Amino acid sequence: AMLTADDKKLIQQVWEKVFSHQDDFGAEALERMFITYPQTKTYFPHFDLHHGSAQVKAHGKKVASALIEAANHIDDIAGALSKLSDLHAQKLRVDPVNFKLLGQCFLVVVAIHHPSALTPEVHASLDKFLCAVGNVLTSKYR
Repeated sequence: AMLTADDKKLIQQVWEKVFSHQDDFGAEALERMFITYPQTKTYFPHFDLHHGSAQVKAHGKKVASALIEAANHIDDIAGALSKLSDLHAQKLRVDPVNFKLLGQCFLVVVAIHHPSALTPEVHASLDKFLCAVGNVLTSKYR
């Protein structure tokens, strides 16, 4: 589904709230994903996946900065994340479903920290955005 002008406006609004603690949110979303969907751990065999792990924090920061890149280039997410999609598709061969799972976990994290911000409308737009990011990251598989 294409992001509408309204979607983009809502995403920018929620992003302003997330912005100051995006790295923590990225790490928290990853941690939640590893616990909720343990099969996702297989891509991180060399990681310490315990709570508060420096490696999870570092990867959470990468996740957050990719989402910021995407939000800042919302009309060209594919261009903004081109290198990352090469990496995840060709080198890491991450199963596309995992990006949906991580997006889902990121939504939950936003809901926990900003319950009033995540109205059903914002939820729908943010979900569309996270799916768009996931689709870009897996577009080079096809």
